[in-house]
Amino acid sequence: MNDGQKVTLYYAPQTRSTATLTLLEELGAPYDLRVLNMRAGEQRQPAYLAINPMGKVPAIMHQGQLVTEQVAIFLYLADLFPEAGLAPAIGDPLRGPYLRWMAFYAACLEPAVSDRAMKRDPLPPSQSGYGDYDTVINTLGKQLAKGPYLLGERITAADILWGTALAWLTAWQLVPALPEFTKYVERISARPAVARIKEQDAALAAEHEKAAAAGRSAAQ
Repeated sequence: MNDGQKVTLYYAPQTRSTATLTLLEELGAPYDLRVLNMRAGEQRQPAYLAINPMGKVPAIMHQGQLVTEQVAIFLYLADLFPEAGLAPAIGDPLRGPYLRWMAFYAACLEPAVSDRAMKRDPLPPSQSGYGDYDTVINTLGKQLAKGPYLLGERITAADILWGTALAWLTAWQLVPALPEFTKYVERISARPAVARIKEQDAALAAEHEKAAAAGRSAAQ
């Protein structure tokens, strides 16, 4: 791989950027990691807001161009490193289903889970772009029940996205621990890259909390 393929990832532990870091590992991609301590509010400081005015992670920089939003980043990276085989190519019959489940994550699961977390009543079906929480969960459950992955026998970047997300969401009880979900999470979590990044993530989060606590104590 040449230097033009190196990706810079702006990352904070135990956030959505954990999934992006896992994907980079799964892709075998060269990357530079720029770590932000969100417990210390570094994502809201001018240095990072100059990069991403939204103050969110993940964000990546590649060949001088910024890419934000989890699904866009996943699509970009999986296509950038086709030799890893995690993205069906254009013309592959699975390309459409792959894009469907990538978009479904952002367009349906995220707002549905947000409604459930905030205990908000769903909009009427005619006004809701994603439908409702129960329909989203049922649709996902039926797809995963076909297994072992979202597209059947073939693992893709979509599984890294969904597997890491469902691990958190089932743990927080924002998504029910249905058998098809728990088996899927176990399958994805057992992958070496996923387990490795999870351990690294926890250690870094503990360091950040310790640093933030020391800062609060010093300010008192």
